[in-house]
Amino acid sequence: MSQAAAALPDVATTADFERIRRRAILSCAIGNFVELFDFLIFGLFAAQIAANFFPGGDPVISLLSAFATYGVGFVMRPVGAIVIGAYGDRKGRKAALILTVGMMAGATALTGLIPSYASIGIWAPILLVICRLIQGFSTGGEWGGAAAFLVEYAPPGKRGLIGSMQQFSVGMALIAGTLTAAILNSVLDKEAMIAWGWRIPFILGFVLAPIGLYLRSRVSETPAFNKAVTQNTVASSPLRDALTIYRLPVLAAFGISVVGTVGNYTFNIFMPSFAATQLGIPAGSAYYASAVAAVVLTVLTPVAGWLSDQVGRKPVLLVSAIGYGLLSYPLFQYLVGTPTATGLMITQCISAALLGFYAGPLCAVLAELFPTKVRFTALSIGYSMAVTIFGGFAPFVATFLIRETGSPLSPALFVILAAVISTVTLLLIKDPTNAPLD
Repeated sequence: MSQAAAALPDVATTADFERIRRRAILSCAIGNFVELFDFLIFGLFAAQIAANFFPGGDPVISLLSAFATYGVGFVMRPVGAIVIGAYGDRKGRKAALILTVGMMAGATALTGLIPSYASIGIWAPILLVICRLIQGFSTGGEWGGAAAFLVEYAPPGKRGLIGSMQQFSVGMALIAGTLTAAILNSVLDKEAMIAWGWRIPFILGFVLAPIGLYLRSRVSETPAFNKAVTQNTVASSPLRDALTIYRLPVLAAFGISVVGTVGNYTFNIFMPSFAATQLGIPAGSAYYASAVAAVVLTVLTPVAGWLSDQVGRKPVLLVSAIGYGLLSYPLFQYLVGTPTATGLMITQCISAALLGFYAGPLCAVLAELFPTKVRFTALSIGYSMAVTIFGGFAPFVATFLIRETGSPLSPALFVILAAVISTVTLLLIKDPTNAPLD
């Protein structure tokens, strides 16, 4: 029997452990899908949310307000990373991941039920912001917890592939979200979408939540955490240790994470609204283009994860970082010069290919930077700070840059900045591929 199997209670054979491993990976991925679907749909329906909660004479100002509220959810992600991360490092990954799915489900359902500004006035945007804060808090713990859970269940030599299932499920959530947006915008007119159509995906997200809760409640804790409990090496203060003993790896996790978060939220979340509101591309067509790009991302993510197991994490991640640095401006230039659904699809698919090379190795490389006793907390803090500072407000920054500069190409400069930060970080760190998960 393997050491990993021995770390699980009531496991008689290696075959039993492999069955438990498969179930654990599936439950984590499905729960993560539910969680990220609920979180992403806010950005995909920003235009309709703006019309309901931030009415005004200037549609750009209304959209800025909606994207700012979208970004507010990211402000809570570091808080969730700290609180839920520390809980997960002390009490276990399983308990923390059950908590995150439950919180997300409640906040998502309430978002879909909040009356509009016309009905209850200022309370409408206030309640919307509160729900978004809860969503951000939950996601702050979910991302790092799912990454740690999957990598800790993976055998040596397959951490990139199995860790990529977390980002694979994010890709599936993006496909589901963009397809939902595309279908609704195609079958409903603009007035119906604003009146009630935008609420449908939020209710759907709530309905899916019990599946994630059920699956997560039936899996075993990870072998790595069980081993830490057995050896009495669980950290009494994982936050303190993460920010003192492991502060440099936390900074590395932050720097590595920047380019992917900016690339994702600029090209996948901001761009459909930008294409529909400023380039005149029909909203339904814009979201179908995004769905195709999401398929490209989802397919390439496990391929890149597997490749990182063969050649190392750094070479694969550098393809993404350098690619975004070189191609972001030409991609925006191409789309503005070819403002069609086809042009949008080509632009987003090229970005999706670059993003796949980032997403595939990401969970593994971040998990391998830290020991088990602080992995959940430290990984979550590094990643969530990058998402908060750079990724979450990327749609807001992109919209603001266009408004202030008058150039529709200006968002590319923000992506290039992110690419430089991640490239420099990757060049400075030692490749942690297959480092022991002690």
